[in-house]
Amino acid sequence: MTQSSKQYQLEKSLWTEEDFDTMGWHDSLVYAISFGENFQLLFDIDYIFKWVLTGKTYHFWVSPCTLVFENVYDLKFDLEFSGVELEIDDITRENPQRPKNADYINRDIEMDWFIETQQGVISFKSVGYKHYVRQQPRYLPTQAIELKDRGGISFEKAAIDIDNAANISFKK
Repeated sequence: MTQSSKQYQLEKSLWTEEDFDTMGWHDSLVYAISFGENFQLLFDIDYIFKWVLTGKTYHFWVSPCTLVFENVYDLKFDLEFSGVELEIDDITRENPQRPKNADYINRDIEMDWFIETQQGVISFKSVGYKHYVRQQPRYLPTQAIELKDRGGISFEKAAIDIDNAANISFKK
């Protein structure tokens, strides 16, 4: 059975800052950014779950996801574009501290977050994130899903039900 005829087995469809050390956003394409309710910062991205070396080229297991940072403030964008794509290189965090509004939000730690992109850096303070997987990962020869195939731009904050997901294999 070829890799493209298999279905990627998601461990879960909702990830949080507790999973940070097992996640990597390298080469994730950002389709849109939104400022949500209650100090949220939302990203509509294609997340690469796995890189698969096939001969001399790579194929990728990719899924549209909504990445939502919570209790965001001190937001700074330092970006320069020569084109119109925004691609994540890495996400890092440092400087754990008690949030100013810890008693109100019932969270004890916030950090300084840095979203390093090919175009510059987005930085902010946040207590963490929720990363919603909106569709089963697709096996593709590219790192991004066509806009029409991913359902357009979305900031949907609902993860797929991986226990009841249709057993569909995506081929390209």
